[in-house]
Amino acid sequence: MIEHLELRAYGKINLGLDVVKKREDGYHEVRMIMQTVGLYDKIIMERRRRPGIRVETNLPYVPSGEGNLAWRAAKLLTDEFGLDGGVYISVWKKIPVAGGMAGGSTDAAAVLVGMNRLFRLGLTKRALMERGVSLGADVPYCILRGTALSEGIGERLSPLPPAPDCSVLLAKPQISVSTKAVYGSLKVDELLPSQHPDIDGMAEAIREENLDGVIERLGNVLETVTIPAHPEIGRIKEHMLKNGADGALMSGSGPTVFGLFKEQRAARDAFYALREAEEGRLVRQVYLTRLFRPGGSERREGRSR
Repeated sequence: MIEHLELRAYGKINLGLDVVKKREDGYHEVRMIMQTVGLYDKIIMERRRRPGIRVETNLPYVPSGEGNLAWRAAKLLTDEFGLDGGVYISVWKKIPVAGGMAGGSTDAAAVLVGMNRLFRLGLTKRALMERGVSLGADVPYCILRGTALSEGIGERLSPLPPAPDCSVLLAKPQISVSTKAVYGSLKVDELLPSQHPDIDGMAEAIREENLDGVIERLGNVLETVTIPAHPEIGRIKEHMLKNGADGALMSGSGPTVFGLFKEQRAARDAFYALREAEEGRLVRQVYLTRLFRPGGSERREGRSR
């Protein structure tokens, strides 16, 4: 019987994020191209005889009880299956917290997978995804991983072929952004047609393994809210583009910015240039990684202040 597991909880970026409408229940209908990246949190799980769920993290401001999605994921399956014994969960955070990269959701996804293995529950990936949506709209995708079209409130997923490989520079400025506040401030009916990214075109470019086509279609309607409120996000985007990025975009509701680079050397140069430039003083975390490809290896360089 497995008693100990070490898992990687990978972060995501949005290559394209469109908001179609606001529903009567207050949720927003979205169409997004979701992409896993090589930056990950490390999750250690240990099965214990004594009942209870214990979560520890390397960051003092991350909650360890019910406020932590990893704790809630373990609780979900513990209650459903009436599990005997307990579990210890260590979460070593690297993914920027509240950075638009689904850091909490991917930790919860990893814990669902880990609980399934530790307690031999026999749940399929689809069954785990169905349970994960009760924790958050991004959790099913974080179980799926890879490249996918996300629709509805984010829970309807259509897998796509792996996106064309490239280097990814990630930078989170020293600000916090409320996803709820960003969506609440978005005026969907006032968006211009040109502000809506071409999600279908990007999906087709991915199927054709056309990296230029993907880069040309990068777009995120939430930038219309977040960047005016936090101009440093726009300045970091501009810095990446001036230093060799073939494309740059804010991920999710922000504030993390990513740059895509066809050439790894250019990405490395931009990584160090960002650290030295004025914009670097605005950045709390900066990482160099690649798009996640199933079965591939993920290399990363990074700095966290």
